[in-house]
Amino acid sequence: MQAHSKFITVLVSERFGSIEANTRRHVSNSAYANKVLARQGPASLSYNYEDVAHLLNKTSKKAVDGQYPSKMKKFLAKAKTTLQENIPQHNFQPQQSQPSTIAPPTPTDVLRYRYHHGTNLGSIFVLEQWLHGSMFPPNTGGSSECDAVYNSLHLNGLEATRQKWEQHWRSALTDGDLDWLAKEARCTSIRLPVGYFTLGPDFCHGTAFAGVKDVYVNAWAAVKDIARRARSYGIGILLDFHALPGGANKQDHSGTCSGKAELWGNRHNLDLATRCIVFAAQEIRGGNLEGIVGLQVVNEAIWDPKGLYDWYDEVIAAVSHIDDSIPIYISDGWDLNRALAWTSGRTLSRCARNPVVIDHHKYYTFSDEDRSQSPHQIIGRIYNELGQLDGKTGTVWDKGEVEIIIGEYSCVLDGKTWSQVPAEEKDGLTQHFGRAQSQKWQERTGGSYFWTYKMDWMDGGEWGFAEQTKKGNILPPASMRLSSEEIHQKMQVAQDRRQDLATGALRSHEDYWNRTAPGQRFQHELYWDGWNVGYSDAQAFFAMRNSGGLGHVASSCGGVDKIGCLEIWAKKRILESGQRGEFTWEWEQGLRSGISAFYQCVGI
Repeated sequence: MQAHSKFITVLVSERFGSIEANTRRHVSNSAYANKVLARQGPASLSYNYEDVAHLLNKTSKKAVDGQYPSKMKKFLAKAKTTLQENIPQHNFQPQQSQPSTIAPPTPTDVLRYRYHHGTNLGSIFVLEQWLHGSMFPPNTGGSSECDAVYNSLHLNGLEATRQKWEQHWRSALTDGDLDWLAKEARCTSIRLPVGYFTLGPDFCHGTAFAGVKDVYVNAWAAVKDIARRARSYGIGILLDFHALPGGANKQDHSGTCSGKAELWGNRHNLDLATRCIVFAAQEIRGGNLEGIVGLQVVNEAIWDPKGLYDWYDEVIAAVSHIDDSIPIYISDGWDLNRALAWTSGRTLSRCARNPVVIDHHKYYTFSDEDRSQSPHQIIGRIYNELGQLDGKTGTVWDKGEVEIIIGEYSCVLDGKTWSQVPAEEKDGLTQHFGRAQSQKWQERTGGSYFWTYKMDWMDGGEWGFAEQTKKGNILPPASMRLSSEEIHQKMQVAQDRRQDLATGALRSHEDYWNRTAPGQRFQHELYWDGWNVGYSDAQAFFAMRNSGGLGHVASSCGGVDKIGCLEIWAKKRILESGQRGEFTWEWEQGLRSGISAFYQCVGI
């Protein structure tokens, strides 16, 4: 059966229940119905076009024959109309399978694809006055990096300014900081905001930083030093291009206080931005930049800027020519649904191999809605967050990758929110608020990065990763607290049970299809192969830290890593498997089942 790369979502009224319930009740003999429901999972509302078309044709015929009530007939007619309006334009075409290139997960794989429990290191390479006012000379007219450096150059000269800036970079992350991050905070990676000017004078010509370019002659070396030292502690770096030429947004954290977002629609600025990202990719590929989790190509793009997704395609293609293994992180531009639709369309057969991750930011203090609500109301909202992901994950072979991280969040609530509860309740509610976020992000995303770690006013209050971690208000995954003895015991159990689990999984898979689709052709050996790869992968991630693969500091801390970026890991493994035929879905289903079986076995 030919599959399609685009999906539709069929929304069913409460009167008739879920599409799953209806199709199982009314089309119980349809192999197509059982196949799509099994593949998508019981909670999914996202269905393959051809599968749904087949279902509707069958059910519509029964409706005409009088087998369904009139209200169901109306529902079916409406569903068919919706389906016809969403006929996909791009089909997934089965291709000739290729030889497998799958190898055991490497330390770099673990750094990139595990769950990221991290923090931002903001206002180091892209200054923000509210965080580091000490870097702004008296009477500086603006609050951005550009304002601070020009004013310092005017007052103090080049040499003094360069020394001050370089000291700020060097002191941003001490060995003591890294030791605390690794051992106490259980931080796995740092989101490191940089500017295009951070790459050095060659990238400043024709920009707002042209007149101060020589201040940044050693900035890139400072970035590489932070990355190298973080890697020695088992901590990765998400390199975040926070400030791009012209500004991706109108805020001072884009590098200037121009109040304009002139990256978009400006060919010179876009070309320079692409050149910066290509340079960083070359540095990663050449081994000059260690421990990089991914390249974030833009931070907080404005809503619906001109050419945003065309530029994403351009940048991803450029990076792919250099190194198609580097994960690319994109801003959702404050429109998560659109970003999800775009990544969902990046099917395996059509797009560059680089994994793509959506950066989504969650704050609960800036909008009028936030300020009008009590802490209890806001905490209640968290449990329903990220519903946009429902039905969009769980299969990448035919509908693209859907992976997100929370690139910024905090424990800050507005004063108007706190005014609605007694002051003595604040500490307890802040902890409830922070832990609710930790739990939600760990359940639904590939990682989260608190804003932020360093400021003049340490430990930073509700904006401080250090303070919120020390108070237990934000928590790493529980698996990061396992002792070496517990890890060894769980590994032994997983090894002892592996064969029985594998055999049982294959038997259940075969029995299901023999029962629900008798006589149809399948390739159940692909499920078996995928299952074994998945189980081994999960086991390798689990063991990597304790076995020393991430360095001696990480191995001494205890804890284990889990495949957190599962959607892009599945994409990577499918590509490496060489599977391109019509039964690739069986291989992917096996992969995911094997990963899940391992985690159930070890109890994480």
